[in-house]
Amino acid sequence: MHSGAIRRRLALGLAVLTASGLLAVAAPGEAQAATYALCPGRKVRTLPFSTGTVLVYKRGGYVCAVTLTKKPGARRTMSVSVQARGNRPVVDQGTYAHHAGPVIVHAGRRCVWLKGRVGRGKFSSGWILC
Repeated sequence: MHSGAIRRRLALGLAVLTASGLLAVAAPGEAQAATYALCPGRKVRTLPFSTGTVLVYKRGGYVCAVTLTKKPGARRTMSVSVQARGNRPVVDQGTYAHHAGPVIVHAGRRCVWLKGRVGRGKFSSGWILC
């Protein structure tokens, strides 16, 4: 198994555990907001586009990203990608109802390129967080 696939599986497991813990303590009206706290660290960017938003978090040398849809509930094709300069992108893509990701990469002090897609709408950041 490739190291990218292992990282994605570990990140997904961590995200599921984090989300389930947050949902267990959140009040019913706060449940939707709690499901989006899937990345560790502090939020450093909110990158909106026509059909969704890419949320970017940093902690230490790690960058984490999630793509959220503007219309949760209906399943649609979604993806999120994070690429540290000099490395291959780490991607999560599929048919989701709320979000794609999280994906986590170790960027150190290198620039990262983020991409997000919800249905026909898409976003590409160029090199940022340098």
